[in-house]
Amino acid sequence: MKGENHISPWVWVPSLYFTEGIPYFLVNSISVMLFTKMGVPNDQLAFFTTLLYFPWFLKGLWSPFVDILRTKRWWIIAMQALLTILCIALTISLPHPDAATIASKATTAGTFRFTLILFIIAAFASATHDIAADGFYMLAHDSQSQAAFVGIRSTFYRIAAVFSQGVLVYIAGSIENKTGDIPFSWQVTLGVTSVLMLLVTLYHSFLLPRAAEDQPREGVHGKQVWAELKESFVTFFTKPGVALAITFMLLYRLSEGFLVKLSQPFLVDAKETFIREGQILGGGLGLSTDTVGILYGTIGVICLLLGGILGGIYISRKGLKRSIWLMAAALTLPSFVYCYLSMAQPESLWLIGTAVSFEQFGYGFGFTAYMMYMMYFSEGKYKTSHYAICTAFMALSMMIPGFVAGAIEMAVGYTAFFWIANACSITTFVITYFVYKRLVN
Repeated sequence: MKGENHISPWVWVPSLYFTEGIPYFLVNSISVMLFTKMGVPNDQLAFFTTLLYFPWFLKGLWSPFVDILRTKRWWIIAMQALLTILCIALTISLPHPDAATIASKATTAGTFRFTLILFIIAAFASATHDIAADGFYMLAHDSQSQAAFVGIRSTFYRIAAVFSQGVLVYIAGSIENKTGDIPFSWQVTLGVTSVLMLLVTLYHSFLLPRAAEDQPREGVHGKQVWAELKESFVTFFTKPGVALAITFMLLYRLSEGFLVKLSQPFLVDAKETFIREGQILGGGLGLSTDTVGILYGTIGVICLLLGGILGGIYISRKGLKRSIWLMAAALTLPSFVYCYLSMAQPESLWLIGTAVSFEQFGYGFGFTAYMMYMMYFSEGKYKTSHYAICTAFMALSMMIPGFVAGAIEMAVGYTAFFWIANACSITTFVITYFVYKRLVN
């Protein structure tokens, strides 16, 4: 081991990557459910929660400075402490709209102005924590140990996904069912998150090793870092086929980009068909919050992860070229289940759970080709930097449809929205065709 105090990776790797996942899913997933249950209209909800993704889009710009200033260990502890404070502030300051306003979905995003500011700061802190944690992982291990624990780190990040989107949402739903007080239920849930973040911060303060190689880069100035950053950008945008690659990264997940922000609101919104300006527009499925925590946040997430695992195995055996068409179909076709659910509005939880699990499994399986393509395109001198740029386009591919998804749904209703979103699957297959022609294997 490279750690000076030789603390076993079993002591800190699982907890570090579990902690890395909690704030990410708090900001990008739990916030959607929170604002939905608080009665924020879908157009405002989708727009403002999409804004929260900006730090992950931009993090490549300040990541070099995490190398220069302080140690990775310092950044990890500092960001965890900051996230703890932010979770406490969210708990204390969460607004309490009245029940009538919530029921009529008339809560404006302005009501949550301070909450959104805290979420934005948490997003920057979480993105910075990601940078430091991934860097620390490489410094506190030798290469053999890194390889041995790569599965452990990804497993505990996935456990964080289930815990955040499943357990925490279930807690909120259970309290809501007992008290009928939606704001209070989310206040308690944020309080639980605060306690959890405090405990892991204290734990890592004592048990995160001090790696000998975890030192600031001495003698390196900001100008040098900016010069390296500029060079990595120039070499990326002058790569052969860069226009096609960027187009692929932006359009391959377009259909899912529309669905991801409104799938949870659809599951919990009222079932009653409503009329707007003479048009009959379909409602949601009217599920309780705790039921969504089980079906979508637990079973659905497990199927998503299982799809990703099986997708990785499949693509490692067949190669990207022989896998990409099947994965494009897996990514897009299962999402048509939302068209069916919005039209049929079934009562059966088994049917709804099966449909959501099928869609999530397909997304996990199909997304593997996207990740593999980014790695394929990033090969070369600045592999790490180029992959970071690819992940920025990955974030942008979710943000562009996310900004307008809510407004489209508010204009046409869920059923028409899901058909519009799934029509975007055409772009997936068109761009896959052009990429397929250029792939070697």
